[in-house]
Amino acid sequence: MKKGLLQMHLAVLLWGFTGVLGKLISLSAPVLVWYRMGLTALFLAIIIQYRHLWQKVSRQDMWRIVGIGLLFAIHWVMFYASIKLANASIALVCLSTASVFTAVIDPLLNGKKINPVEIGLSVIAIIGVYLIYALQGEEAEHSMVNFSLGLGLGIAASIISAVFTVFNKPLTSKYEPRILVFYEMLTGFIFLSILGPLYIFKNPEEPLLMQNMDIVWVLCLVYFCTVLGQSLAMSALRQLSSFTVSFTVNLEPLYGIIFAFAFLGEHKEVNWGFYAGVGVITLSVLLQTFLMIRNGRKLKKAAMLSQ
Repeated sequence: MKKGLLQMHLAVLLWGFTGVLGKLISLSAPVLVWYRMGLTALFLAIIIQYRHLWQKVSRQDMWRIVGIGLLFAIHWVMFYASIKLANASIALVCLSTASVFTAVIDPLLNGKKINPVEIGLSVIAIIGVYLIYALQGEEAEHSMVNFSLGLGLGIAASIISAVFTVFNKPLTSKYEPRILVFYEMLTGFIFLSILGPLYIFKNPEEPLLMQNMDIVWVLCLVYFCTVLGQSLAMSALRQLSSFTVSFTVNLEPLYGIIFAFAFLGEHKEVNWGFYAGVGVITLSVLLQTFLMIRNGRKLKKAAMLSQ
């Protein structure tokens, strides 16, 4: 369990860079995601072939994977649109609400009883998000392209993130993580490619080719934040509950905010309410980690006594 938690935190640390990279890359959200999913699938295909990791996937599971791939594509398009309409910090903080939706969606989809402790911890995280938005000054909102739409897309991306986290859980015990990520990325890439002509028709002046440093940032996004990050997360999901995984993702905005402040100067767009909210979110994550470790020790002790 401790190894899984370490893997998950490392994955989230890598994901923290996605906000900065998403802001630095000049491409629109759909085009950026198209590149990200296509190149990720290519990288993984090479790795899987080289290491002989191919596995046969049942038809039923493949349909599930295809559905997750579609959700991934939609999630990322909304997430990067949120970054470009608001800013990286706002989009990343929105993702911290994923645990709230997971705490409700997971029991509903899997026939489990809703854990009131998990709901309580999720509410604490929501309070942190509320403080960030409620106490923002007018100058911060005016410095963004469209704060309200960016916020809405960020929350929508969070809901979708919770759904595919739950759907991915049973698959991680059956297949190599990189196999799952490969098929999910390939599905998303094909989905966006099918919609590509419509997007080009609606946005004829939108650039489709990477400019200047875009290629460097996209490759960093693909390998470190996607290939490596998703593989670590999938491995962790084998050992942790989907709620714990989603809740640990609450650290992504914390890492992302630090990076956004350092590289994008977004500290100029926030006030004390932002820091108060981030502090509350950090508290909720620390409480979740403490409770998980304590419960793990209790289970281990009970198992030893029963022998």
